Amino acid sequence: MEDMEKQGLPEHLADLRTGLVRSLLAVIVCFAGSYYYIDPIGDWFFRPLFEVLPEGSTLIFISYQEAFFFT
Repeated sequence: MEDMEKQGLPEHLADLRTGLVRSLLAVIVCFAGSYYYIDPIGDWFFRPLFEVLPEGSTLIFISYQEAFFFT
């Protein structure tokens, strides 16, 4: 605690802005990467389910938007 310097309000706000911008950029980059690899991620995620489903059966979606995520 002793080595921490005291900052005024403008310095704290500048640090907050920097942290928020970095966090937003990280979210955008991770979202873009996840969206680009959505098919491999979906295949990996549903592989255990498809292994136990009976031959020739399919998944049933219970809400309208679910079918658009993994087709």
